[in-house]
Amino acid sequence: MNLKVRMCLIAGTVILIGCSALSGTGIGSGAGTGMGSSAGAAALPAYKTTSTATVSVGPTSGLSLDSTFAGFSYEKSILSEPLFDSGNKVLIQLFQNLGPGILRIGGNSVNKTTWDPNGTGLTAGSTSPADVDRLAAFLRATGWRVIYGLNATTSSASLSAAEAAYASTSLGSQLYGFEIGNEPDLYASNGLKPSTYDFSDFLSDWDSYSSAIETAVSGAVMTGPAAAYNYAAYTIPFASSEAKKIQLLTQHYYRANGQSTTSTIDLLLSPDPNLPKMLTALASAASGNSIPDGYRLAEANSFYNGGAPGISDAFGSALWVVEFCFALAENGATGVNFHGGGSGTGYTPIANDSEGNVLEARPEYYGMLLFSMMAKGALLTTEVSETASALYAFAVGNENGGTSIVLLNNSRTDVVGVRVQMPQAVASANALILTAPTLDSTSGETFGGSTIAPDGTWSATQTYQVPFQDSQLSLDVFSGSAILMQVNQ
Repeated sequence: MNLKVRMCLIAGTVILIGCSALSGTGIGSGAGTGMGSSAGAAALPAYKTTSTATVSVGPTSGLSLDSTFAGFSYEKSILSEPLFDSGNKVLIQLFQNLGPGILRIGGNSVNKTTWDPNGTGLTAGSTSPADVDRLAAFLRATGWRVIYGLNATTSSASLSAAEAAYASTSLGSQLYGFEIGNEPDLYASNGLKPSTYDFSDFLSDWDSYSSAIETAVSGAVMTGPAAAYNYAAYTIPFASSEAKKIQLLTQHYYRANGQSTTSTIDLLLSPDPNLPKMLTALASAASGNSIPDGYRLAEANSFYNGGAPGISDAFGSALWVVEFCFALAENGATGVNFHGGGSGTGYTPIANDSEGNVLEARPEYYGMLLFSMMAKGALLTTEVSETASALYAFAVGNENGGTSIVLLNNSRTDVVGVRVQMPQAVASANALILTAPTLDSTSGETFGGSTIAPDGTWSATQTYQVPFQDSQLSLDVFSGSAILMQVNQ
């Protein structure tokens, strides 16, 4: 049998075993009579399958996950709005749902935002002490840390160093590190630098800024280079040149141009042939240069230019988030920050207005929530038979000895009957379903039978029993859905 080796992910449907609830749509049980199941939950419904697949869960891959893996990224300009505030209880709850994480503040606006030490705050184009203090209070309330971006083109090294000094004091232990500028490989094309500007010019500028920051902030933690796409000419040589100065190597990633008619849900959910090559190169650069915290995609999302309306905010993006996170983890990344903010029809995990009010948690947030429920343990290897090409499976060994498994079915039509072979006999298995009316739906998504409440809380209301016999689980995975399972052995 032809097998593909994957790390615990099945595309399109997510199943969580061991959780308290699952949605009632989209996942079925393929078990016949006489199969064992967990007590206290409804039985998974059975469906007419159009294909079958076998998933084998193996030993640890040697990699691990924690709650800091999947974080958020926002424009620096967001600090001139009252979003990150200790009084924003809904946003605090949405952050806390994912566990302690890492927020990144940067984006294109970082190089258009200057430090105003005498400012009163909430002023477009500048950052003041009050803005930093407000961010610090928000982070303390959530338990998150921040990668804090500094202007590296329209400011000066001394002014950015002064901002870093204030931020270091105000943020305290909530500060992960500093990021100097944003996407230097685009400086020449976006008019921030002369057309002749290249990597050697950037490296000279970066050294100047980092030296000023290190002088102003004793023990300053640095990250970089935050390149947009050109990892070969920027990120890889930067890792070699600055290995002794940086704690974390960073790169950005988007699947394609959101303004292109070819940027569809189907493209998003299909494998990106260029991604494995990039991740392999980043992993090699980070490990080969002994960068302490490895590499992270500090800004990423579906399609650049703000996303593709009706696509980046559709349910399929939730499934993409889960698969993408595991693809990164498989390739040695230590995390990813999903870029967002605002209320446009493109990408953002959490929509907000300019007054700092949370409007809704969008499909990508649901994908992050599901992933966060697994991101607590050792990645396990999985083998997935290729009879169902849109099915992916990932598994994580929990600290309590159980196993979390997610099955994703990215197909629009294929219902897959799945047999999951565990290494030991199963004692119990429960599941939660992540689903929506269609992959293209921009509303109606549920996880564990529930939606995110207006106050930001979430609690599963529908849990399913997963049928099993000895060491084998049996279930049907509906098209365009995901199942998260908790298996106890």
